[in-house]
Amino acid sequence: MGPDGVDKKILLNAFNMNSVGHICHGLWTHPRDQSADYARLDYWVKLAQTLERGKFDGLFLADVIGANDVYGASPDAALLQSVQVPINDPIVLISAMAYATRHLGFGVTANLTYERPYLLARRFSTLDHLTGGRIGWNIVTGYLDSAARAMGLTEQIRHDDRYDMADDYLDLVYKLWEGSWEDDAVVRDARNGRFTDPAKVHRIRHDGPFYQLDAIHLCEPSPQRTPVLYQAGGSPRGRAFAARHAECVFTNSLTVDLTRSIVADLRRRAVANGRAAEDIKIFSGVIVIVDRTEKAAQEKLREYQRYASPAAGLTHFCASIGVDLSRYGPDEPIEMEGTQAMVAALESITRYNPGRPWTVRRLLELMKLGARNTPIVGSPSQVADQLTAFVRETDVDGFNLMRAVTPESYEDFVDLVVPELQQRGAYKEDYAEGTLRDRLFAGRGGQLPSRHYGRRFRYGAGEWADEAVSRQAGRRGT
Repeated sequence: MGPDGVDKKILLNAFNMNSVGHICHGLWTHPRDQSADYARLDYWVKLAQTLERGKFDGLFLADVIGANDVYGASPDAALLQSVQVPINDPIVLISAMAYATRHLGFGVTANLTYERPYLLARRFSTLDHLTGGRIGWNIVTGYLDSAARAMGLTEQIRHDDRYDMADDYLDLVYKLWEGSWEDDAVVRDARNGRFTDPAKVHRIRHDGPFYQLDAIHLCEPSPQRTPVLYQAGGSPRGRAFAARHAECVFTNSLTVDLTRSIVADLRRRAVANGRAAEDIKIFSGVIVIVDRTEKAAQEKLREYQRYASPAAGLTHFCASIGVDLSRYGPDEPIEMEGTQAMVAALESITRYNPGRPWTVRRLLELMKLGARNTPIVGSPSQVADQLTAFVRETDVDGFNLMRAVTPESYEDFVDLVVPELQQRGAYKEDYAEGTLRDRLFAGRGGQLPSRHYGRRFRYGAGEWADEAVSRQAGRRGT
């Protein structure tokens, strides 16, 4: 155990989006901010190289399909202040950033509600090959009605129904990634003109409640087969899904106590699913404003606040919870409503928020940086103190570092906080070799572990063994 009482190395992702505005809204107007260059490839390559210099475990790219049009029942407020619109596809950035780095991992969001599983499986196998096993999939089911309408639906599919669909979806893609090709199916025998042994490539037949398929996977086995699985659902149904499938979970709770309870619940659920508590790495969202002295950091915070937009932050929050807060008076308590959006986000300010009720005025006061997150502000040692204390008190494994002013926020963290954490023994000195899964789980293997639910779909195990017995019984006429 290190001097701060932390017996594990802190894991770090940079949290970003292929857009101008992401979490800290309004700060694109800061004169040093470069987020308006989001459509230029060198913007992303330079970011990836900065993160690799800081030994970050990964760059996590969020995404939404649809506009944040809940506030005022219109997209105008989001368009005016660039609240996650315009936004480009994040997945197309990965190859270039991977080519410019050697170790940095990449977690990218893909919405399974609107992505056909057969094509998604091929896309992630391709990225796993091209990155040398450095890709992860952030599994989302969506929360915007505008996305549902854009994809031909009249409204969002019900919250828990989306997770039922997701369970069936995961069964299908596990079969493709884990079960279609045996490890030695590809022989590359040029002398005899045999590239693949057809007997070791297996047709997948899936007839689930939501998805059907009859095909072989088009890709040979990639370094990880199944990408590292990320997930961020905080509702009870979302946590049940995470306990079965997720390897990395993101939480964005407002308090230490709530974070601690979510972490404990996730680990308990994982164990109930036959996994180990440490099989899930949990990351908490954090904004860090750091400078060489506390005084300079506080001045930087005040400077940032002059450019931030709490109103834009409220526009984003309305879309997240699926409730138009423009209907509320400034001091009217916000109540729990039936919503098919981010249930956990709404519950965090209603059902799980004892004491003074949340109001629009109180939310705007909180969003001084255009986001609900209260930033950690201080010198390198003060920031390191707070990060290590949070790990110790909540049992999270690491952090998703959100940008305020970019690339300044990431560069400051890499140059000032990383050396301080390394000096304390709370952060790695260098990357370990292997895939993203290897590094996140300390060399326990580059592919899904045997106790993960998805591993039962590997050819020759679990589901395949049951199917083989059924076929044999059928041939005997029993």
